[in-house]
Amino acid sequence: MAFDNGKLQALRAKYSEGHGGELFDAAFRKVADKIFSKTGTRLAPYAGVPTFLTAPYMPVEADNPDFGNLQVAITGVPMDLGVTNRPGSRFGPRALRAIERIGPYNHVLGCAPVFDIRVADIGDVPFASRYRLEMSHDDIERRIGQIVDAGVVPLSVGGDHSITHPILKAVGRKEPVGLIHIDAHCDTGGAFDQTKFHHGGPFRNAVLDGVLDPTRTIQIGIRGSAEYLWEFSYESGMTVIHAEDVPGMGIAAVIEKAKAIVGNGPTYLSFDIDSLDPSFAPGTGTPEVGGLTTREVLELIRGLKGINLVGGDVVEVAPQYDATTNTAHAGAQVLFEILSLMVFSPSIAAKV
Repeated sequence: MAFDNGKLQALRAKYSEGHGGELFDAAFRKVADKIFSKTGTRLAPYAGVPTFLTAPYMPVEADNPDFGNLQVAITGVPMDLGVTNRPGSRFGPRALRAIERIGPYNHVLGCAPVFDIRVADIGDVPFASRYRLEMSHDDIERRIGQIVDAGVVPLSVGGDHSITHPILKAVGRKEPVGLIHIDAHCDTGGAFDQTKFHHGGPFRNAVLDGVLDPTRTIQIGIRGSAEYLWEFSYESGMTVIHAEDVPGMGIAAVIEKAKAIVGNGPTYLSFDIDSLDPSFAPGTGTPEVGGLTTREVLELIRGLKGINLVGGDVVEVAPQYDATTNTAHAGAQVLFEILSLMVFSPSIAAKV
């Protein structure tokens, strides 16, 4: 239809007055009503005290925790004592909080997760020591255990990938969980340098502890020269999709495979930022060229809508190796996507 003066006048009559939050589409209006004030004001992305995804800040005591009526608790885990290469992911939680514009609306999944579920940034895991790795893991398990015991779903921001082992010990202690693991490395290596508690072995440890079901585990994006360390993945029954296989399979096939493997059971989603190619995310401790693109990762995660998520994490953002802040931005976006999935998770949706 040609654009004429009549069409222009109709647009002027409908849109000249009011403010940006006065929308006519019912779905968009529902979102805008949550975000805009009656006068058309919304929170400036650069203003206020930064929190994860601009979620409300709700500090929770270490010894007498009260999680109120939360459905999801986002917590920082600033600990990187388990790295094998470059340190610095202890600064990851602070970097993700400082990203000023993520969300609030997920146009693909059709939700505004910070408004659609009861979620808060509850602060960081309280650590007794900044020097002792095993003690830090105990502190992580204790804090995540408090969250789980309260019937709340944990969403964590690391920190190095060793943090996922104590998280899984808390999440899977009643029933082994399935896992969707997006990473450059399988992280199923054994002990070296006199310890098994490092970021190259959390998923071997979790399987051996009986909290992770390897037959319901899929690892996506794997690549690099450490392949010889990952025999445990294959021996235990995990499914491994290498980065080199993704273009040939296509993201849709990877999604279908992941959904088939985890099924309807309780599932944890762990995202290591080094799954992305370092051209997208150089700020990490163990970068591997040949990785996934940000567009592939977003399509992959969004395609998981409906899985029974009982927890998730974003790890290994080491912001000091990326002056552009792109790595932290990518990490915060993935955090937003995981939280968006939680809107549709059966275990969370049931907690009205």
